[in-house]
Amino acid sequence: MEPGGQPRQQRKLQGPRQEAAEFYRRQQVPQRLEEALNALYPLRPADLYGELANYFSKISKAPVICKVFGRKVLDGVGQPTLEVEIHCTVKNHEKRISSAVMSSHSQIPENASAQTTEADEKERNDSVTTAVIWVNESLNTMLKDLEPTDQCKVDKMLGEYFTEKAEENKEIKKQAAGEAEATLLPLTSDTPSTTALPGKKKAAKAGKKVAVAERTIPPADPAEPVLCGSLAIGGTSLAVAKAGATISHTPLYLYITLLKHGEDSPKEMTLPLPMVTVLHCEKMASAKLKLVKEIMLIPPVQLSLKQGLERVLDIQKEMMRLFEPPGKEQPSPQMTASKKGKTHNTGKKALPQALKRISHLGCLMTGCDNLEEPLLLMQTACNNIGLELGTDMYLAMNCAAHELMDYAQGKYEILTGTFRSPDEMVDMYVELINKFPSIIALIDPLRKEDRQQWSNICCALGSKCYLIAEDAATCVSKLKIDQNRNIPMCSGVVLKYINQTKISDLIELTGLLDGQRHITILGSPDGESSDDSLVDLAVGVGARFIKLGGLSRGERVTKYNRLLAVEEELATNRRLREANLDFVTFAEEPQPEKQPSDVPSAPTQDSLSPQRSQPALHVPSLPALPP
Repeated sequence: MEPGGQPRQQRKLQGPRQEAAEFYRRQQVPQRLEEALNALYPLRPADLYGELANYFSKISKAPVICKVFGRKVLDGVGQPTLEVEIHCTVKNHEKRISSAVMSSHSQIPENASAQTTEADEKERNDSVTTAVIWVNESLNTMLKDLEPTDQCKVDKMLGEYFTEKAEENKEIKKQAAGEAEATLLPLTSDTPSTTALPGKKKAAKAGKKVAVAERTIPPADPAEPVLCGSLAIGGTSLAVAKAGATISHTPLYLYITLLKHGEDSPKEMTLPLPMVTVLHCEKMASAKLKLVKEIMLIPPVQLSLKQGLERVLDIQKEMMRLFEPPGKEQPSPQMTASKKGKTHNTGKKALPQALKRISHLGCLMTGCDNLEEPLLLMQTACNNIGLELGTDMYLAMNCAAHELMDYAQGKYEILTGTFRSPDEMVDMYVELINKFPSIIALIDPLRKEDRQQWSNICCALGSKCYLIAEDAATCVSKLKIDQNRNIPMCSGVVLKYINQTKISDLIELTGLLDGQRHITILGSPDGESSDDSLVDLAVGVGARFIKLGGLSRGERVTKYNRLLAVEEELATNRRLREANLDFVTFAEEPQPEKQPSDVPSAPTQDSLSPQRSQPALHVPSLPALPP
């Protein structure tokens, strides 16, 4: 009985207590508790609390984001970049769930002036500072109380926020331009006579360049502007994806696969083949070679990743031995002969000179006198340890042709003082592949503006090697928005997770590339960080290759270690499927005046490995990338 004489069971509940009682009644908590206790009765007392915790955790409230925190950190080359942390409310307690460090991507021309380098460093520092402000203020408020597993909603909100900031930036620039124009108008109107005289001189100079105008080439597209603070968008999207994977108790690569394919996710997964950089041929005073920026090794698909990397390390050690001069007190006779030009007509080629430092790409830097020297070096190193290029190991070249164009000459300067027109470049590559058939990938063999030459080289070499565009596909989010960007006909593109790229953008674009039978390569930016998420992204979206740099420097080696861990996990779960190296045969041009078709035909049966069928990808029918 209650103090007032009223039976306890007849007491009426009011307000929040009544609502709580109704909630427990609807949820059938007493019945569940009774079931749990009955199930726990035969267990030992020591197991009781753990089993109770596991039982009630299943019916607890889903974790939600309670704080998004950003800070400035340093990347692998000592440049500032952004780290984003995601804190969630888990069982009424705030907990740090995940963090992501963005990689910085900055293409500074080689031998750039001190002023250019200083301006770039200031711009990068300002961008990171702005990104930290965005994360700690606007994005922290915007994403609060959202579930980290709702990636689509998070990315949509991030995209809307970025669009708003981009519009604000346009308005600011428009106002600044208007003010500058108003300031300059009186000066131009007061001095008509002084501007007329230089105009005549310019016209005269233009007349002298008629011969050069006959071989005009398409001008380079202007550099894509990067909005200050855009790192906040990509960093937050990646950190939320890692938080969603952690809360779902799922590896990030499998979480990305589920986001891309949903219920149609393949039961078996393929690891991307690594493009391991072993030589970085920089343009330096002692290095005449300019055409080749990177020489990479690709292990055969028959080997496991672990076996392939061990083979690459063996080749790398042999290369280091070959780089050592025969005597410390006297110069190498091979190098002396190469300077005199005698080795070009003999069977023995001079070895390039190794520079005693490691590139930021994590490999040895070297300089060469001609295009064949680094390739012959690789061939010699493989032969010395009993390997054969084209069977036991394959080659890939990053030509970076967009860095070689001499716009005054209208040609590529492949060597110091040696120029080639775009059409001559195609012939040179055809000759090179015929001489070195072990080369199965060329990255950026031409500028993206030389569209006709891309079509020609695809028709000539598409069935022998992959022709990959990297410079044309720097920004993932802009490629997704505008598929009619200046992407030439190619076998595939290198995608980089930088700036305002979101996880949804990467998934959507790789789906489009799958539907157009283009291969996807995920590339590591120049300013790499220690975050190994790029490997999970590559495995999750089903990339054919992954380009991580060399097997030195911690920020790059940690990604190779993550790739090895994923291989071991997939092999243990029996979900690992062997990759393939099928090439694409492009349609031949019926007539010279007609544009070639930009839709490649189905892969040929002439491949470097046993054929394995690809899983069906459920993507919409979309137009192919423009030629």
